[in-house]
Amino acid sequence: MILGGRGAGKTRAGAEWVRAQKEHCQHIALVGETYGDARSVMVEGPSGLLAIAPPNDRPHFEPSRHRLVWGNGAVATLYSASDPESLRGPQFDAAWCDELAKWRYGQACWDMLQFGLRLGERPRQVVTTTPRPVPLLKKLMADPHTVISRASTYANRANLAQAFFDSVVTAYEGTRLGRQELNAELLEDNPDALWTRDIIEAGRQLTAPACIRIVVAIDPPVTSGPDADECGIVAVGLDAQGGFYVLEDLSKGGLKPAEWASRAIGVFDRLKADRVVAEVNQGGEMVEAVLRQIAPHVSFRAVRATKGKAIRAEPVAALYEQGRVHHLGQLARLEDQLCEFVPGVTRKSPDRMDALVWGITDLMGAGAGRPRVRNL
Repeated sequence: MILGGRGAGKTRAGAEWVRAQKEHCQHIALVGETYGDARSVMVEGPSGLLAIAPPNDRPHFEPSRHRLVWGNGAVATLYSASDPESLRGPQFDAAWCDELAKWRYGQACWDMLQFGLRLGERPRQVVTTTPRPVPLLKKLMADPHTVISRASTYANRANLAQAFFDSVVTAYEGTRLGRQELNAELLEDNPDALWTRDIIEAGRQLTAPACIRIVVAIDPPVTSGPDADECGIVAVGLDAQGGFYVLEDLSKGGLKPAEWASRAIGVFDRLKADRVVAEVNQGGEMVEAVLRQIAPHVSFRAVRATKGKAIRAEPVAALYEQGRVHHLGQLARLEDQLCEFVPGVTRKSPDRMDALVWGITDLMGAGAGRPRVRNL
């Protein structure tokens, strides 16, 4: 297992490991968070398998078949950790798992992969990831058969842009998030945060029941561009028993208004949602206008932040403590924001958390006064 900070070179280390394995392994699995990640990072990226291969031993990439083929007959096939069932059936003698700590269905995907590692005399696998305190990663690190190697962002400084250190690294040095993302430390819960990973984990589910109401909540950025805040886009649902389900996190940075509006309407249509909720403190009427340009008849509700983030977030955090909020699979970046948000301390705006809070708050109002059946 290779634990590395951002830009620490762990992807290249994984690619070099695969290249070494193909000399005596014929069937290799390349498992990324999504198929797109596996292709763009593990195969075609600047540190991927194509980039590190010498000219006389370059594999042939067959995108339509999701695989790489070397001259000696070794084959590496790409898989998405978002589709654990795709690993049911194939068999391998080696596997490379990238960013395992971010996999949405981590345990299910890992289990299917283990059943397939049954070829050769000694099947083996490598994991390259920035650490997060998720149960699967902690279990693997505690396994006596796991060999762990660590590399910080600073260890690969010679290959990283100085601007990255001047802006990103300097901003996070000395913080808890910096220790995780830069120094590759596995951190437990922040005792001052409103959320804990144990509470989130206790409510995690792989599937959601039929929801009587679904909303897509948006926390739009003030500006667009590479340095702008993320646009928080989170879909949440309410079931007939008053349970809340966090269905998807489509948040992303650097989006222009038309782009984040299209992204939000896309998940609204796909999930057949009932309403879009958006904070309009910064954008005012522009937020609704942009959305209606794409979907004129969308049900829209504007919300304004008249209270601090902590006051808005506390009732939602209380629902988590009551076991009434369930995450559908793992939502890595959203969960990081929740478990790192400390009222009065957190500096960077937690846009994903804000969208989540707006969405669940809207559903709390929708469920108020609704009769419920309780088992006694």
